[in-house]
Amino acid sequence: MRQVTFAQATLEAMAEEMRRDKSIFVMGEDIVRQGGIFGQFKGLHDEFGDRIMDTPISETAIIGASVGAAMAGMRPVADMHFADFMGVAMDELFNQMAKIRYMFGGQTTVPMVVRAPDGLSSCGAAQHSQSVEAWFMNIPGLKVVTPSNPAEAKGLLKSALRDNNPVIYFENKVLYREKGEVPEGEFLVPIGKANIVREGTDITIISYSIGMKKAYEAADKLEKEGIHAEVIDLRTLVPYDKEAILESVKKTHRVAIIHEAVKQGGAGSEIAAFVAENAIEYLDAPIMRFGAPFVPVPFSPPLEKAYRLDSDKIVKEILEKF
Repeated sequence: MRQVTFAQATLEAMAEEMRRDKSIFVMGEDIVRQGGIFGQFKGLHDEFGDRIMDTPISETAIIGASVGAAMAGMRPVADMHFADFMGVAMDELFNQMAKIRYMFGGQTTVPMVVRAPDGLSSCGAAQHSQSVEAWFMNIPGLKVVTPSNPAEAKGLLKSALRDNNPVIYFENKVLYREKGEVPEGEFLVPIGKANIVREGTDITIISYSIGMKKAYEAADKLEKEGIHAEVIDLRTLVPYDKEAILESVKKTHRVAIIHEAVKQGGAGSEIAAFVAENAIEYLDAPIMRFGAPFVPVPFSPPLEKAYRLDSDKIVKEILEKF
């Protein structure tokens, strides 16, 4: 199968869906002039013209206009440049976009996608490096997807573009340049369905997005210690695949949750609570969570390195529980 980058996979998904559905259009900063800050919209304006629109630097305007357009029957895609900037438009995101379908009793829908590049990059510092997906897990009315590889980037984006509910699509900045096998043509990944990427019997490792890199690394290192890890890529945080998690934990009796986001209050907290409430009798060890320390992302390269997840530390802590 052909190899393409994560960025190319999202570009392909956009082009295919825009050809299929003329109600899809894109608004954001520098997506015409620059093709998106990470090249994820490059060339779309050449084919689709005014359906790809540069906007002023105003996240409030981008999200607000998209909500109105979605209510009027269009399917807007709002590009946030960096996920960190969604804070500027929080009223539009959680008081309008997420609630309108419910408040109007289903008489109108808000079929829109917010594309949000997130995560650590090289010296991006405190305001351009955050992973804020957990904020949106606490807002009823939104779907949250977090692809970890190019194939899922394409399949989940196509599913998000067809969904009649607002979807936050987190796309990790480091993953943009990663290559992987991607099917050509029609390829959808269902929202809400996890992927068991590695079978195991001794511990369940759960992750998503860039965190999957550390999950794979940890599983490989544990294998050398005679511990066979089952690895689950959640792919979707809202809704997340509760059945897949429970079935795995019942089999392995141990669970570790890994994400690049801050550990305190992160997605791992919700998953850990769910496991504790529904499968505690199957556990042979405490639930383990791994995430970033509770500090802003540092600019200094040595401090940034210390801030990042370390698979050796993950494995060391897991081994202590056996």
